[in-house]
Amino acid sequence: MCSAVLTPADRGPVIVPAMFNEQWQDGLGARGWKLDVPGAGADVIAATPYAGERIPTSVFVHDLVDHHLCGFRLSGYLDEAGALIQLAQRTGSDPMPDFRQIVDEDLLTGAVEGPDWKDLLPASLAAEIAPATGAEAAIRELRRRLGDGLLRALFTAGFVREGWRRRDAARAAWTAHGLDYAARPRIALALQALFEWMDSRVQDCGWAQARGDFCIRNDAVAFVFTEPAAVRHTVAVEGAGDAPDGRART
Repeated sequence: MCSAVLTPADRGPVIVPAMFNEQWQDGLGARGWKLDVPGAGADVIAATPYAGERIPTSVFVHDLVDHHLCGFRLSGYLDEAGALIQLAQRTGSDPMPDFRQIVDEDLLTGAVEGPDWKDLLPASLAAEIAPATGAEAAIRELRRRLGDGLLRALFTAGFVREGWRRRDAARAAWTAHGLDYAARPRIALALQALFEWMDSRVQDCGWAQARGDFCIRNDAVAFVFTEPAAVRHTVAVEGAGDAPDGRART
């Protein structure tokens, strides 16, 4: 049981299931992990533990910490806006490169996912788009009228606006779990260390598929494999409880 491996507290841990596949049947044949939560469909690409150059945690930890625990879906432009603002706040990173990448790869090409792309535009401009107009045709017309530079700026500004607008809701969702909002950076780093152990475990054991549960508290995080074998591992959150150096406990 998750609660048995963590430091006692007033509330039980937050439980989040996750699953691993050596090769996902998602059209890409991707290897890696996904959260086993609503909205983690084929459009959510499986992730590996590698962190980026600018950010010390992986995309998977971003999905867990900045999306799921902050109440955002894993898909949708408005949810991504909110989650990227949370990522920027906990790491000090600049969210603009990520916003621009989404704008250039999805929005300007018309290859949009879902209807909420219009909410990134100024309300007066979005109101001019006929409801029956498809996204690709609508964006093509906007590019013709405004030019790529201005439309890119409007979309990017919309990401910042909508992401910041959801900041208080994200904090409320996080604290509703009984988690300390100020401890998000430390919890995320502990989850990154735990995630690296999880991925090493499936490789060392040669598992093609695996499932288990994250157990998250302010003082420590754990992962309990439930398939194909029962294995657990715990990492202390630095600066919390009786293990301020962040030593791992198994």
